[in-house]
Amino acid sequence: QVQLKESGGGSAQAGGSLKLVCVAPGYIHGNTYRAWFRQLPGKSREAVAVIGYGGDTIVAPSVEGRFTISRDNAKGISYLQMNNLQPEDTAMYYCAAGRALSLNPDWITYWGQGTQVTVSS
Repeated sequence: QVQLKESGGGSAQAGGSLKLVCVAPGYIHGNTYRAWFRQLPGKSREAVAVIGYGGDTIVAPSVEGRFTISRDNAKGISYLQMNNLQPEDTAMYYCAAGRALSLNPDWITYWGQGTQVTVSS
């Protein structure tokens, strides 16, 4: 069953912003690293960013400086703030929770169902 629930996807113009939200139950949020992945059309799923419970982060070079991951431990929520969006950011974005501060998907234990982000030029 779905354990992570994403929201906030949609359409944006190039240069615009979107904020993705992912809600997890407490037994997941309190014991895992929270992450975001994306899958571009015709490509494999790739990591975007990961954050530990204390706030340590790793951000993929392709989005560093534009995307910011954060988490609200009291609410069990992780966020992905996406600024200066570009058409190449068009993808299905997946919320994830895993066992390490790593961009390697092998560490992921839970996945959301995904939310579509479409950026037009």
